[in-house]
Amino acid sequence: MHDGMTLISTLAAAFGLALVLGLLAQWARLPALVGYLLAGVLIGPHTPGFVGDVHLAQQLSEVGVMLLMFGVGLHFSVADLMSVKGIALPGALVQMAAATAMGAGLAHWWWGWDMGAALIFGLALSVASTVVLLRALESRELLHTGNGRIAVGWLVVEDLAMVLALVLIPVLGGPAEGEGGGNLAVTIVTTLLAVAAFVAVMLIAGRRLLPWLLWQVNRTGSRELFTLATVAAAVGLAVGAAALFGVSVALGAFFAGLVLRESAFSERAAHESLPLRDAFAVLFFVAVGMLFDPMVLVKQPLAVLATVAVILVGKTVAAAALVLLLKYPLSTALTVAVSLAQIGEFSFILLGLGQSLKLVPAEATSLVVAGAIVSIALNPLLFAGVEPLRRWVLNRSAWARKLEARDDPLAELPADTPGSALAGQIVLVGHGTLGTALHQLLGERPVVVIDRDREVVEQLRAGGQAAVLGDAAEAMTLVQAHIAQAAWLVVALADVRGVPALLDLARQLNPTLRCAVLAHTDEEEAWLGEAGVSHVLRSQRALAEALARVVSEPAPAAAAPAH
Repeated sequence: MHDGMTLISTLAAAFGLALVLGLLAQWARLPALVGYLLAGVLIGPHTPGFVGDVHLAQQLSEVGVMLLMFGVGLHFSVADLMSVKGIALPGALVQMAAATAMGAGLAHWWWGWDMGAALIFGLALSVASTVVLLRALESRELLHTGNGRIAVGWLVVEDLAMVLALVLIPVLGGPAEGEGGGNLAVTIVTTLLAVAAFVAVMLIAGRRLLPWLLWQVNRTGSRELFTLATVAAAVGLAVGAAALFGVSVALGAFFAGLVLRESAFSERAAHESLPLRDAFAVLFFVAVGMLFDPMVLVKQPLAVLATVAVILVGKTVAAAALVLLLKYPLSTALTVAVSLAQIGEFSFILLGLGQSLKLVPAEATSLVVAGAIVSIALNPLLFAGVEPLRRWVLNRSAWARKLEARDDPLAELPADTPGSALAGQIVLVGHGTLGTALHQLLGERPVVVIDRDREVVEQLRAGGQAAVLGDAAEAMTLVQAHIAQAAWLVVALADVRGVPALLDLARQLNPTLRCAVLAHTDEEEAWLGEAGVSHVLRSQRALAEALARVVSEPAPAAAAPAH
């Protein structure tokens, strides 16, 4: 009875405080995750007042880890990753190596930790929170832009690298004393073979079995049974992976989501499991906050500042430099850099594993949680400063302008572009979901595409389509698209805040240019109309008008009855 009341009181305090502090964080325009971490601090053993049961919270939060990883798998798209592999794969791996080296060097040479603990600490600082990033991109309508896809692909590579680290750390950190290097190598190879066997079973058998199981449950018409089947698949496969193959529960849950991602039930599975996943994820962050000792801010303020500096400065500079070296524009470099300027769920999972194996000191968790709270709180401000910073740098640095306008073959149309494609053409800005659909409907009309995504421009060029890599708000990009001869400027971007400045620049080069933009709200529609956009389409109204045209078409004449 006592244990039951302890569990109930811990859950009541955790969820109640998380709700209150999460709301306060949202009102302060901070991610709710900051509130959840602070709720854990308040009911943790290091602060006065009510103290929750840390062990119970951590045990329940393991379910949160499984469901979080299941959600990552459900949203992981191999196609999306492959579209940005040229920057996401090398960029993420090199950036993780650089951040790990910075964090490990700090812990080993300054604080005197052993190299194993230092490497785990550095690795925890190297990976950003997918949850925080997705919410930040969605709130700014950047998720489906070229820069958004690069940032998400970068984090997917980081997540996969961390899943591998979670598999290998127990092997590297847990050999018996005196075990030789040969035995350790055999253990590592055996573990990797077990992981490979598990992946093969999941991708071959699981891809058929899980969708079939959900189909049978779906036939019952019971919503709660479908939700139960989804959660049972995530938790059951996670536990089964650990028991049968010796891999982490995180890996098992990830592949359960990955297998369902390609089935017809992926969207429903994500929707039905979302409330439970969110609830246990909150408990996971509260449990992490309970491990934080606020006295570290008093006893080791320089260590906290150094940890935050690695996250906010070291990682961002390394990421921005890598993106620029890969010949992407300054806007992409800044977006990716601020996307990585925080740490989150994988950092906590990794530190929890390190502590359970007694590989890292207790203060490591406090330092990582402090770094997470500060970096997550500042992340919205960093995102808001991306565009002002880009403009400030370009206006004051000739070197930056030269870098932005460097000699890139994709930044100008090929010399053999036919003249028929450059007279009365449509200049289409943005080739995402909307731009691609519009382009297909335009048929044989001459079109020149402007996009910031290198992979998109390369694919269009390979298919014989006239396309320019660059920012449409830059005069040279518009000149390369031959805007002076264009009949239409069509902006197919989710974020239309830059349209007035773009239109003003384009009409300086072509005063008779007509412009069409899709507005998402009534306020945007009115604002774009006042800015001089000749054709503003309201998204919901345009869809309603299209549906009205379909249902207004006369029905086909009925066939005459046979005699």
